[in-house]
Amino acid sequence: LAWWNPEGNGSLCFCLDSASGASVVAIDNKIEQAMDLVKNHLMYAVREEVEILKEQIRELVEKNSQLERENTLLKTLASPEQLEKFQSRLSPEEPAAESPQAPEAPGGSAV
Repeated sequence: LAWWNPEGNGSLCFCLDSASGASVVAIDNKIEQAMDLVKNHLMYAVREEVEILKEQIRELVEKNSQLERENTLLKTLASPEQLEKFQSRLSPEEPAAESPQAPEAPGGSAV
């Protein structure tokens, strides 16, 4: 006969005769050890992944800062006409990520 013991350590409780009671305790201990081992491995893997992600974040923040400095420098060096032309290319109708399209040929498309 077995039942769940919510007040205990989360293990199953067994009521058997005293001869098999020792083997049940041994099995319970092995299960607990296995669960601890799994938990330790998972925690190690999570810590390792967190460290990798922290390093990637540091690299991205550094790259972002560099790009912001370059952007500021380019804006200060650009003429007002160049800035206006650039801003017109970033209009909401045309996403900035798209490459410039070839101009249409007279009377048709540039396909």
